[in-house]
Amino acid sequence: MSAAISHPAPAVVDEKNAAAALLRPMRYTSLAYRRMTLLLLMVIGWGMFCFIYQAMVGLGVTGLRRPVFWGFFVTDFVFWIGISHAGTLISAILRLTNATWRYPVTRAAEAITVFALMIGGLFPIIHLGRPWLFYWLAPYPSERLIWPNFRSPLEWDFFAISTYLTASSLYLFLPLLPDLALARDRSRGWRHRLYRFLAMSWQGTQIQWRRLELAIQLMAAVVIGIAVSVHTIVSWDFAMSIVPSWHSTIFGPYFVAGAIFSGIAALIVIMAILRRVYHLEDYLQPKHFSNLGKLLLTMTLLWGYFVTAEMITTWYGNLPDEMGTFWSKVSGHYAGLFWVMVLCNFIIPFPLLAIRRLRTIRGTVIASSTILVGMWLERFLIVVPGAANQRLSFNNWYGYYPHWTEISLSLATLCAMALLYMLFTKLFPIISIWELGAAKHNAPVSE
Repeated sequence: MSAAISHPAPAVVDEKNAAAALLRPMRYTSLAYRRMTLLLLMVIGWGMFCFIYQAMVGLGVTGLRRPVFWGFFVTDFVFWIGISHAGTLISAILRLTNATWRYPVTRAAEAITVFALMIGGLFPIIHLGRPWLFYWLAPYPSERLIWPNFRSPLEWDFFAISTYLTASSLYLFLPLLPDLALARDRSRGWRHRLYRFLAMSWQGTQIQWRRLELAIQLMAAVVIGIAVSVHTIVSWDFAMSIVPSWHSTIFGPYFVAGAIFSGIAALIVIMAILRRVYHLEDYLQPKHFSNLGKLLLTMTLLWGYFVTAEMITTWYGNLPDEMGTFWSKVSGHYAGLFWVMVLCNFIIPFPLLAIRRLRTIRGTVIASSTILVGMWLERFLIVVPGAANQRLSFNNWYGYYPHWTEISLSLATLCAMALLYMLFTKLFPIISIWELGAAKHNAPVSE
């Protein structure tokens, strides 16, 4: 049995200074926070108007035309599902390997997963010409005996994302219990009632700590498999088709690696923002960014391997259908975006992460920021060029260009993600207080 189970009390009782510092952002709201919230709400409101306008007029207001019927919305869908891997997957691996430096990182990562899945799950609905019929994706009985098509990868997405969202929400909630009890005991009014309800009568008894530890360990093992399966299934949305450059056996591991790649980058950027805004320099230290930078360096090399393997096999195969997409990326219509992607995903981050003296907080944040841009471009270059270069040349009637509705909705969902995260930091401690206390008392939470 771990030391945290044998001696649970010190994890939350003897860390008064840390608890006060980590609970302070929940109690005080600055003017800058209020202004940022108002700005985000304005952009989200504009996005809601665009969605209603698109639903009333139809998808003709977007840039989707024959033969490209997947554009910004599907790109954003794949991007946000990839970002979601920052949380439960990274946190679960760190927990199971008992990486002791993980304590200030895990909750920030786990929150990313839940909110990114919520945002990503909106895009299939946004992309529907008739969004009020979104429930057709769910398996339901009806008098007309209309059942979903279980052979469709889009149907598999429904099961994968809903399962992942449920598991990751539970995985986020379980480690929150001791901190919810701490907030319950230090708050009044509606906050006290909220935390008392969410804390579920947590008293920190021996048996409660034992059961919590067991539940966290079990969920950590479960969510790793779920996380890998989710982005594999998302890759099958493409790989199960016969569109040139999509029908590839490498797409499963390629998408999973890309998801972890962009997820770690998103986590580093958010940690840097939290460190600066909430003055968490004592908790989010340079070593945390350096360790995450090493993981990001590994994924940078893995991403470079997958892209090189994909491009070389396409070039060597020299199939006419595949080569149309290949040359459109390398030297054609999409060449500028392709080489910017390579610059952002490999050329810029590699030296910043590989050279130790450059792997500082600033260096890892710069590398992560470029990677987020590059990974969005990668998803765009998977979706659009493949659909634009069909086997029948007379189908190439139109080149895809996003319209204002697509751009507005993409920005609005980005702001929604930021707003959800901001609200989370005002309601819950963004760093696990009890785990931080266990670390300072040499009481690891796992064996």
